[in-house]
Amino acid sequence: MREGETRKVQVTGKSSYIVSIPKRWVEELGLKPKDEVMMVRQGISSIQIMPKRIIKQQQRDATIHVGSKSSADSVLRDIISLYLLGYNIINIKAEQGRLIPEFKKVVKESARRLLMGAEVTADSMDNITIQVLLNVMELSIDNALKRMLLLTKSMLKEALVALKEANAELAREVIAGDDEVDRFSFYIVRQLNIAVENEYLLADMGLSKLNHCLDYRLIVKSIERIADHATSIAQQTLENGERIDEEIMNRMISISNEILNVLDESCLALFKMDAHGAKDAITKAKSIIERERDLMDGFRYSSDTALYKVRFVADNIRRIAEYVSDIGELVLNMTIEQILKDRA
Repeated sequence: MREGETRKVQVTGKSSYIVSIPKRWVEELGLKPKDEVMMVRQGISSIQIMPKRIIKQQQRDATIHVGSKSSADSVLRDIISLYLLGYNIINIKAEQGRLIPEFKKVVKESARRLLMGAEVTADSMDNITIQVLLNVMELSIDNALKRMLLLTKSMLKEALVALKEANAELAREVIAGDDEVDRFSFYIVRQLNIAVENEYLLADMGLSKLNHCLDYRLIVKSIERIADHATSIAQQTLENGERIDEEIMNRMISISNEILNVLDESCLALFKMDAHGAKDAITKAKSIIERERDLMDGFRYSSDTALYKVRFVADNIRRIAEYVSDIGELVLNMTIEQILKDRA
């Protein structure tokens, strides 16, 4: 079908024109006689045809067979992979005998913690069934991305406060927040994979073009990596109790706040599809990266440990700025045609 199929325009009655639609397309979407399709005119010479509304998501199920040498981590990776691919029902079944209670506990708790909408709907001695109960239309990709962004920004702010105050409790909260960011990341990737396979769902998910899916995937990865760097900064509070000089710490917090502002600008440009906003964000991010290199100049350090700690945190801040710049670049890639139209 991608190569194009020719159909003849036919006339029925006195004024109605009809064109048959490809049988394979009908079968792939599970359409039946009397189902309604929507036709949307696109430009002068094209019409898009799509199912009017598919409320019930197609059920996809898979079974993971657990052997005597299977680890909980390995099985969990398989579960996450199937979740990302859009499977709704995932069975974990023992090849022989029973599933070990500790194994079952780890798998069930991890699935609930990391996979949005996942619930254990069956649990027996030799089988666990995990079902994804979240409908694809309940939470749009943009709204999920906004929540992921807010969590990530809070993590970075709190990680630096924890470091400044040597607050171990706050640092642990930041580290725990990384799982929540991962939940949104997994959810968005799952939605993008479903959209690629079911193009008619794009609008319901808040997307305008299929080729934007890859850009969104890379943006999500960049935000996830920012959260990882915030976690690394928080871990420094737990691993190294020596405080950083207050003046250096304040400078790092100031630069970090600038980075978060540019991150907001990059994502706002994404939500508005604003090419000019993306270009401005890229310029600001690159300026911050250049200034970060001078962060440690002019300061004396009480010990080699203090110097290492500052360098470690400064390096994480620089990498965060680079990810923010990457997000701006991706948004520009999605919106560059806007600039061309403005100049035409």
